[in-house]
Parts: sequence; structure tokens; C-alpha cells
Amino acid sequence: MTIEMIDQMLPFDPQTTENRFLPFALTDVLSEYAGVHHQEFLHFWQLPDTMILGMKDTRVPYFTEGISALTTAGFQPIIRNSGGLGVINDAGVLNVSWIFPKALAATTDAAYQRMVDLMREAFPEKEIAAYEIPNSYCPGTFDLSMDGKKIAGTAQRRIKAGIAVMMYLSVNGDQHYRGEVVRTFYQTSLKEQFGTNGYPAVEPTSMTTLQDVLQCSFSVSEAASRLQEALMRLTKSSLSPVTASDWVEKNDQAALLETRMTSMYQRNQPIKESSQ
Repeated sequence: MTIEMIDQMLPFDPQTTENRFLPFALTDVLSEYAGVHHQEFLHFWQLPDTMILGMKDTRVPYFTEGISALTTAGFQPIIRNSGGLGVINDAGVLNVSWIFPKALAATTDAAYQRMVDLMREAFPEKEIAAYEIPNSYCPGTFDLSMDGKKIAGTAQRRIKAGIAVMMYLSVNGDQHYRGEVVRTFYQTSLKEQFGTNGYPAVEPTSMTTLQDVLQCSFSVSEAASRLQEALMRLTKSSLSPVTASDWVEKNDQAALLETRMTSMYQRNQPIKESSQ
């Protein structure tokens, strides 16, 4: 079996709002294709200095003030097309989507477990635990941690017969500052309601990076290479690299991608309106 791999890591040029939407729209297209054609994908992507918000984040009582706090801190806000809460992206964070047919994971937990197994195979130096780190940003049952500190968060999106298990992995950089930015967003947008109604009381010290916890230099490209090698070992498959544009053209997916991009534009209207 061959797993197709799409790499949109920096220096992918996501400076325009449109390009920042592309990884999310493409994930939907790949997920739908995976279910129909029984194809697996490994999708790497990054965004520079971006705060990715979930739909729940748009319902905070002081949304406009929260968005202003993010832009003041130098982060571009966007609203993603999957559930959960806000996460930070910058050059030290790697996003990984493992996309496959639903037939390969009978339950939601089974799909998440595939990503847990992949991480454990890729980074065996320390035990990786999967449980909620409640004071992290975007806490969830399948938070991944080393030595009790969160290094990665996961989310899942199901479209027709396809599944995308998505993970952000903090590889290097200033994780404490990332946590401070998210904490400030919630403090500003919730005020006296901070830490209530399902919004996390973010504590930056609850999170760390691969580089810090393993106490060695670790680049994003090295982390991606480890994940590729681990995936080939686990699945006994080969990887076939392809660019996003070539894949879309080869498989006649341009119209569907445009539809998904339009959906992202519509989803992000609250941010546009907040700046007017």
C-alpha cells in the first residue's frame, strides 16, 4: 500500500488570509477522497504566528476585544472548520493530519489511538501518555504528554466515509509564551468568566515542547522525518510525496476545494466583522 504525503510546512507562503485557509479546506477534500477511494494520506502543514480558533471561541462575550489582544500580540486569528478550542501556530509547531477511510477505525477512540501509536513509535525516548491536561489550551481526552506536560493536542473530523485525525505538535520554540498568548485571549474575551463554561483557565506551565522535554535540539523537519519513518513501519507502507496543487489537479478536485475554501471564508466572517 502507498500512502500519499502532502507537505505544506514553512516556507509554504500563507501570508494572505486565503492561503491560511488552504490547509483546512484541503483536509476536508482529502478526507472525502479517502473514504471514497480507500486511500490514506499524511498531511504536514504549518502557519506563521496564527491563533486557530474553534467555533466555541467565537461565542465568548467579548470576542472583539479578544481578537484585538491576539493581533496586538502579533498573531493572525482564523476560525477552523473542526471542533475544539484555540491553539497557537508558529514556526516551531508542526501540524500533522493522518487521513484514512472509516473502515480502518471502528470508533472515534480507535481513530485517535492510531495517532497515539504513531507518536509512540516516532518518539520512543520517553513514555507518551494520552489523557486530558485540563489547564492546557484546547484540552481533550487524547492530549499527548511527556513527564506530565502536554506536547501535542489532537482533534478529529469525519466527512462521509473518511476520517482526519489532526494533531498539533509543539516541536521547539517558546511554549510558555504561546500559552501566555492564549491565556490572555481568554482573559480578555471572558473577563470575570475566565476559566468557566468549558473555556480553559490556561496555565502555560502545563505545556512544553519536544525539544525541551527531550533536552536536545529538535527541528520541525526532523520531527516530520521521524513521523514519516514511524508511519511506514507501523503500516508496512511506502510514502509517495506529492504537492497539494499537483494532487488537486491530478484527481480533479479543484471544484470541491473551491467549495471548501468558500466555506472557510464564511466561517471566518465573525473575525472580519470584529475589525470593522
